[in-house]
Amino acid sequence: MAICKKKNTFFFLIAAPVMLVIAFGLVLVTAQKGLFDKYAARVPSFTEAVYDPEAKTGTYHGETVVVPSLRMDLAKAPVLGVSTGERWIEIDLSEQKIRAWEGGNLFLESLVSTGLPWWPTPQGEFRIWDKVRATKMEGGTGKYYYYLPNVPYVMFFENDKVPGWRGFSLHGTYWHNDFGRVHSHGCVNLPTPVAERLYYWSAPNLPSGKSSVMADAGNIGTRIVIHE
Repeated sequence: MAICKKKNTFFFLIAAPVMLVIAFGLVLVTAQKGLFDKYAARVPSFTEAVYDPEAKTGTYHGETVVVPSLRMDLAKAPVLGVSTGERWIEIDLSEQKIRAWEGGNLFLESLVSTGLPWWPTPQGEFRIWDKVRATKMEGGTGKYYYYLPNVPYVMFFENDKVPGWRGFSLHGTYWHNDFGRVHSHGCVNLPTPVAERLYYWSAPNLPSGKSSVMADAGNIGTRIVIHE
């Protein structure tokens, strides 16, 4: 009889709480299953710009946002001069900052907004593999759903662990101005003027008159380093 009482005491004091924690964890994961998405953003095309001149509003986390007008005239891209060192981009997640470098010289620095805790921006070394002047981005579910036409100055990046089809990118932002805090589904939200400067400064180089370009062996994308 004493042995049975000890077993019951063990169950109620140790085993039962552990089982409750496990059960609660399973319920929580199931309830939030719809929040987690392997895509940073779904886009209609990686090979060409997608611009809707009639788009006036978008949706971001339950709020209606105004879509600003966007010029698509790319006849003459800005001339930035000859670089004296390797151009590369640094994203500091702990500081929520971007720094663009030419060798050891700082080209620009700005606050950014990277991924929310449940949609983190990946860390590591990447290359820009595709640039588009504008595109539609859509993703998330429930209260975290977003539909954003004409996202400007988009620079998609990838590496051997994070494939390009997942839609991670640097891009301009019109749906919030709260840079320095996490906001995104994994992308790097930039103030639009900063995104514009990086778009023309970074590789792959955009051919004159074109609104998109994909990297290749003769036009390699700029290196991006993302770290805490």
